[in-house]
Amino acid sequence: MHIRRDVKVGLSIAAAAAWIGAVTLLIVHEPDPGAASPAELRDRLTAALGARDSDALAGLLDYPGSGGGDFAKNYVGALAGHGVHDVHVELGPDAAAPTRATIAGTLADGRPFSYPLAVTTEDGRWTIAFTPPLP
Repeated sequence: MHIRRDVKVGLSIAAAAAWIGAVTLLIVHEPDPGAASPAELRDRLTAALGARDSDALAGLLDYPGSGGGDFAKNYVGALAGHGVHDVHVELGPDAAAPTRATIAGTLADGRPFSYPLAVTTEDGRWTIAFTPPLP
């Protein structure tokens, strides 16, 4: 009787340890958000917005908490709803050290649109923040 209980307890402990190890590996191997350079940020942001790829967009966001994926999904849904196409991104005022990304493109009815977003950098990773950039 005691042997079966000891085996069950041992297996439970081993399963818990394996689960903790798996979660740790997933966290360690999760890529850092953002891009390695401003040019990479521009190119990946252009591609994500043009393809309406919410996962790619979420990976470029400087978004507090864990809601970045939901925000990105809603955002690309809004792009689709407005028929956005021909999206491009320009970095400024200095492309090598930008503080602003200007998103531009065309709406379904042919009207052009553009708006600025803040570019942030931390620990060598470049991200986009959906807040107006500071002058």
